Amino acid sequence: MRDYPSSEVDEPKELLEKMIEAQREIVSGFGGDRRCDNVMWAEARDPKHVAISLSGEPTLYPKLSELIAECNKRGMTTFLVTNGTTPKALANLDPLPTQLYVTIAAPTPKIFERLCLPRSSRLWERVNDTLALLPSLDTRKVIRHTLVKEWNLGWESEYAKLVSKAEPNFIEAKAYMFVGDSRNRLTVDNMPAHEDIRTFSDRLATELSYEITDEQRDSRVVLLSKDGHVENIMR
Repeated sequence: MRDYPSSEVDEPKELLEKMIEAQREIVSGFGGDRRCDNVMWAEARDPKHVAISLSGEPTLYPKLSELIAECNKRGMTTFLVTNGTTPKALANLDPLPTQLYVTIAAPTPKIFERLCLPRSSRLWERVNDTLALLPSLDTRKVIRHTLVKEWNLGWESEYAKLVSKAEPNFIEAKAYMFVGDSRNRLTVDNMPAHEDIRTFSDRLATELSYEITDEQRDSRVVLLSKDGHVENIMR
């Protein structure tokens, strides 16, 4: 991990304030809509749950532990989203987030190289190191599969071998959406239908002895869990 001069790094408290400010700006227009629930709007303007998915890879932020601690001081829950390529950063986190999401976007090294375009030949190894680390982290863990038709959809047995290392509480299988810069490489035909995600999830659940807990057809996402129910994630 690169060492940044202190003058180049945003302070956690300031960063969190900017995140809240941006959230309030995003939802500001809803306040003038008669259909808007005022209670929900007020909650949206004063968030109690923070998803830490900073631009790029959030575990590269050298003051991530302090940012999570600042959220804790305010009674917030924290959801950290990572691509799993910085296991040392995760191992050194103190405190840990409320919930840790690790995206596993490829079932094999060959597909990882083709789809993720890694800048280092060691990144696949680091992802596997992260998976091996997860059972030792005392927090709620989620493995997320973002599935792209004709690229990484299928290979349930290979995914199962990777997931079994991590022993996550939940697995989230979701369809790729044709948005953002990905449109320069992919097409709308690479978006799986919800039925494709459900089939994948059924097969993965069988491989791992997990259960399908929930699904959202409009979002093309299926949730699997170890014990067949979703615990309350707000604490």
